[in-house]
Amino acid sequence: MSTKDGRKRSNINYGLDVGVVLKEDQSTGRLTYGKVQKILTNSPTHPHGIKVRLKTGEVGRVKEIL
Repeated sequence: MSTKDGRKRSNINYGLDVGVVLKEDQSTGRLTYGKVQKILTNSPTHPHGIKVRLKTGEVGRVKEIL
């Protein structure tokens, strides 16, 4: 994992390159990469990663910040 933690909302900004786990990939843990379009989690932290929408429209939880 990178130095920045994907479980903290303060580490995530619009346009940031991230690796997320989509809902359908939770069992495999496969990462999908893209840029953050919208931050969907309102709380400052989340144990499974902050939920974001990528510019592609896909929604997942941040596991990696590039």
